[in-house]
Amino acid sequence: MRSDVSELRAFYDQPLGRAAGLVLTERVRRRWPALGGMQVLGLGYAPPLLAGLGNKTAHMLAAMPAGQGALRWPAERRCRTVLTEEDALPFPDLAFDRVLLAHDVETSDHLAGRLREIWRILAAEGRLMIIAPNRRGLWARFEHTPFGHGRPWSRSQLERLLREAMFEPLGSEEALFAPPLGRLVRPGAAETWERFGRRCLPLFGGVVVAEAAKRLAGVTPLPVRSHRNLLAGVQGVLDPMPPMPQPGGAPRCGRPPSRSAPPCGPAPIRNYADNRLRG
Repeated sequence: MRSDVSELRAFYDQPLGRAAGLVLTERVRRRWPALGGMQVLGLGYAPPLLAGLGNKTAHMLAAMPAGQGALRWPAERRCRTVLTEEDALPFPDLAFDRVLLAHDVETSDHLAGRLREIWRILAAEGRLMIIAPNRRGLWARFEHTPFGHGRPWSRSQLERLLREAMFEPLGSEEALFAPPLGRLVRPGAAETWERFGRRCLPLFGGVVVAEAAKRLAGVTPLPVRSHRNLLAGVQGVLDPMPPMPQPGGAPRCGRPPSRSAPPCGPAPIRNYADNRLRG
């Protein structure tokens, strides 16, 4: 079950959420340092991260699922939010260079169809980044944050999910090493917690950040056997036999006649009563 959009906004408005947003935005920037001239789409609830990527992109859009709800973003400029179905995105093929998926895979009810739609709208060699709760981390165990709802993931599980959806994993890492406690985590101390966690507890971050590329060469269609190959073993049985000429000029249908087989057409009518009287 998805979190409501008002709950997600309230989390990112408090100090703990702002600290988490700063950390995750920095991870996205590190992997996507140059976005100038690109089309970027945020799925799930991505406005706190999209807002930190700057205004150098040609077009930045936030698409929020109907089960979660949507809100206006950005508040002070032209709205760039659209409400969509999970597995039916209203965008043309090859429309985006980058897709960021946040607060989505852990609560999606149609994950396979959603990833298939993302593959469709991504440009060739486009990039997908998924941010999901870490199965080993503390954030997945506290329900007062959005990362404590839904299904947590490990790095290997996300990589397998991406391969099954025809993406090529490029790398993954953990983030959010600070404990999910507002009194201990402030935006100014978030990076200190990250340095400590990467050095001492590298596998126990609160979220997993996984990046993948759309690969057309990785799509292997199922082999299709032609009708000729499928029927090769029974060709002699299914081929119709040509009609055989008869002395009177009328062709006889089907297989060569046997001595007891009647010719094609209606059977001759016999007068059985006369035969019995004659016998």
